[in-house]
Amino acid sequence: MSEAYLISLAQNSLTIALMLAGPVLIVSLLVGSLVSLIQAATSINEATMTFVPKIIAIVVVLVVLGGWMGQNIISYTSGIFNDLPNLVK
Repeated sequence: MSEAYLISLAQNSLTIALMLAGPVLIVSLLVGSLVSLIQAATSINEATMTFVPKIIAIVVVLVVLGGWMGQNIISYTSGIFNDLPNLVK
């Protein structure tokens, strides 16, 4: 197992992690900011008002992009398993 392989493995792992977590985190950030803006404008400081829209938005993102996320993680995992015989040399 060479250093170049380990570096590329770490780089690919981080790329996949960012690709899979990015959409969920961005939507959560946007919904949270919008709810905070509405709360500031209306002076309603209800703590549960931030959680429900975020949960709904995250579920929608996971429903819409879940297949794509699953394909990416399965492709990455199968690529790692296919490389295992080459590492034993």
